[in-house]
Amino acid sequence: MFVDIDLPEPKPSGGLFSRLFGKPKPAVPVISQDEAILKVENWTRKNPEWGWRIYRTRAGLRLLATQGLVDADSKVADGVFESLGADPLYWKLCKTQKCFRARLTPKPWRCGIRRKPDRWPWLDAKAEIRFQKWEEQYKSYAFNWATCELIRHIGNAVIHPEVQTILKLHDGATKVESKLPLA
Repeated sequence: MFVDIDLPEPKPSGGLFSRLFGKPKPAVPVISQDEAILKVENWTRKNPEWGWRIYRTRAGLRLLATQGLVDADSKVADGVFESLGADPLYWKLCKTQKCFRARLTPKPWRCGIRRKPDRWPWLDAKAEIRFQKWEEQYKSYAFNWATCELIRHIGNAVIHPEVQTILKLHDGATKVESKLPLA
């Protein structure tokens, strides 16, 4: 089970004119990383059979449940998502697709590369070649970025064997130990 918790950055309120010439209005408060982690810690104290690896992503936190497998469309998943403040769109996607998702590669625009030129299925051979060139460029840019970094593990220290396989794949692909900037 992966849980995605967004930590949006506060943005100034008001229009362009008021931001330039008026007194800025305070931004709407958002949950901080420390507050989000505290919520996970408190929930885990009440549910000591659970273990979590907590990762920082560019836009928030990613949690990986380590104690066992969970069905994405289950009441258990719904309860965890609600209690921990999961991103509502991510929650809906998991429930609809009946699986958990976690991005393994950096988002292209965060690496300074433009969006993909074409989508599969390719309309013609030229479209496929354009995509292949884009993909080569993306890979060379993405090499210098990590997708997330490990903050810590909390709760139950036992890692389920099937989760261990996922964890190893995830941590290697996302470069959690690399100290590279996040994208």
